[in-house]
Amino acid sequence: MSGWRVRRPAWSRGVGARIALAAILTTALAVAIVSFGVVVVGGSVFADLMMKHGATAESAHAMFDQSITVVLLAAIGAAIAAGVVMAVLLGRRLARPLAEIGAAARAVAAGDYRVRVPRRGPEEIASLADSFNQMAASLEEQERMRREFIANAAHELRTPLTNLQGYLEAMRDGVIPADRSTFDSLWDEAERLVRLAASLDTLAEGDAGRDPAPHSEIDMVSAIKTAVELAMPGLERAGLAVRLDLPERLAAQANPDALARVLGNLLQNATRYTPRSGRVAIKAERRPADILVSVSNSGDGIPADEIAHVFERFYRVDKSRDRVHGGAGIGLSIVQQLVEAAGGRVGAESSEGTTRFWFALPA
Repeated sequence: MSGWRVRRPAWSRGVGARIALAAILTTALAVAIVSFGVVVVGGSVFADLMMKHGATAESAHAMFDQSITVVLLAAIGAAIAAGVVMAVLLGRRLARPLAEIGAAARAVAAGDYRVRVPRRGPEEIASLADSFNQMAASLEEQERMRREFIANAAHELRTPLTNLQGYLEAMRDGVIPADRSTFDSLWDEAERLVRLAASLDTLAEGDAGRDPAPHSEIDMVSAIKTAVELAMPGLERAGLAVRLDLPERLAAQANPDALARVLGNLLQNATRYTPRSGRVAIKAERRPADILVSVSNSGDGIPADEIAHVFERFYRVDKSRDRVHGGAGIGLSIVQQLVEAAGGRVGAESSEGTTRFWFALPA
């Protein structure tokens, strides 16, 4: 019936079996060519030479069959047996690591990002195993960050919402009066939610791969001075000394709004984490291919094992800080996203007594 299909056994569909079959066919073809040359061409030449030396055609053919043909048949049998054995071994050697990678890929697809495959087999397959392990490690890290992001986002939303709910419930029950100070507290909590939502929108836009805002040539020095002027009230309230190390002018390619947010976030971060009577320094300089801007602050510094995580979303070095003084932990993530969208790079360095955040933009 036309609707029936003959199902081949699994071993015949594998790459190992196909490689073995190809090797066997190649061996058989080589043996056939050699056999044709020896039996047909070699037999004729042998007979001619024997007859020139006085032997009859029958005796020449008999001598050829007794000597050459028997040896040839034995050699053919040995060659076929060796070819089959080598083909099977080669097929298994190639099929085993590929089967392991396939099983590991199915495990990753099922959500197990911890699976890894051993590096074995030919260099090409070993390289494939390395690439797979790198992909699995990256997916595992992304899954960790996703889980932390969800948990932290829920916590950041829960805190002001709980405060709002508590205030409103107390006002409803007449525990606290509905006066100006109460409404100011409610307004502060609502503003915190609005700022968090705006920050999450910024991160979501970058994750969605939307086209970056158009860039233009701007004066980096002027942008830094404007950002410092806007941040100065907070810096003065914190009792911080500010030092600028800027040239006359630095032309850079950037979006003015994005650059203002980057500078504002870095200055806000320095204000929050610099102890009173500390110092904040802003420096800008031209390099051969870009413009480097750094914001440094005095303080306890960041531990070496945490410096690589400071640009992660909701990450805080000081876990004990509350959300008012420590922020939501999104500002540096936004800095990284905006700078990289402009074709630049960001980084952080910390030694005893000084922490430095920097970004570089194309000149």
